[in-house]
Amino acid sequence: MTADEVFYREWQARNPGETRSLARARALAEELGLLPAGVPVVVVVGSKGKGTAATYASAFLAAAGLRVGTVTSPGLRGDRDRIRVNGQAVGEAEFASLAERLDRAIGALPPQTDGYLAPTGLFTLSGVVHARECGADVLVLEAGMGGRGDEVSLFAPRVVAVTPIFGEHLGVLGDTPAAIAIEKAGVVDALTRRVVSAPQTPPVAAALERTVEAGTGGRAPVEYVETTDIPPEHLPSGLGRRNAEAGCIAALRLLETEGLTPPDAQQLKAVLSTVVLPGRLSWHRLPGTDTEVLADCAINGGGVATALETARERWGDVDHVVLCLPDHKDVDGAVAALGGLPVTFVRLPYERLRFTRPLPAHWNVIDAADLTPGHLAGLGRHVVALGTVYFIGRVLDLVDADTGHLFTTP
Repeated sequence: MTADEVFYREWQARNPGETRSLARARALAEELGLLPAGVPVVVVVGSKGKGTAATYASAFLAAAGLRVGTVTSPGLRGDRDRIRVNGQAVGEAEFASLAERLDRAIGALPPQTDGYLAPTGLFTLSGVVHARECGADVLVLEAGMGGRGDEVSLFAPRVVAVTPIFGEHLGVLGDTPAAIAIEKAGVVDALTRRVVSAPQTPPVAAALERTVEAGTGGRAPVEYVETTDIPPEHLPSGLGRRNAEAGCIAALRLLETEGLTPPDAQQLKAVLSTVVLPGRLSWHRLPGTDTEVLADCAINGGGVATALETARERWGDVDHVVLCLPDHKDVDGAVAALGGLPVTFVRLPYERLRFTRPLPAHWNVIDAADLTPGHLAGLGRHVVALGTVYFIGRVLDLVDADTGHLFTTP
């Protein structure tokens, strides 16, 4: 059995209608000796931009001299990218060792009767194991799809960062964005002292505030990030800036709650200036060609429009757009934003994703296996790749992007 198979085994063998078991995940965390975490925890929830917020929170804390364990979801080019210490992805040998330890601990649990162990949760637990073995001083954990029902909820967060919440996973996490906010904000508990949020719509904000007040006993009012003192040149452009700011402020609030000294301006600049965000308005040269690719995990009309504006500022024109949005994403918004641009729509080979929405007649439609380096090079010199993070991970493979480190500490 390969290391990856350990994480996906129960999910792949699940029965129709079977759900993840948070109770089994808790039992596994106890078997691994992970509860309580033993160090302060920042949890990041939201519908979009969680990876950006988690990365910047981790970089901010590292700039303060702390050793930071980070878990994000999903991986960029592979699952090792999910687990990091001070921005550096876990190595192959360490990843294999984590999988072996995880496998033994799962084998020590009672027989499975009430649901499966979800891959995202197993990566979270393994990331905490790795952080502990590396002597991390603090944890930054990005939730998968939810909040209250996600394995990050096992680790009482001192601070929670909330990125924008909208109608992502309607009917799964809730029937309205406000209901989704209740699920995501449910990660707070009595130990939570600060909640930092990007701006939200009024219904989402109201639901968020009610849930946080109830979950913390009123001890952690929601702080909305409107502006920061962080120089804009140290932050990403586009829609990611507000998420990066939320991550930085969440990190600052954690330092304050723990009585720790924040980084000075020079320390902060030294670390934030090294942050890279592959797949978030990132630029790549396709090896051996003149084709440059702008890759971005845009999943709605606003994100698509921002990516196109960014591309035109640099190139002046866009030769082609490669797009992958399953049915539950904002396909209509993307179609409107793309207008008459030449587009190749890519379908991923995952049973859980459906690609049945009607598309403009002039778009070309291909399967992911047909998107090769040669195909990409043939689309022109200026190509924009947009869509779900799983698809952008494939694009990062094609351009051989470096995803091993997200920031560098002095």
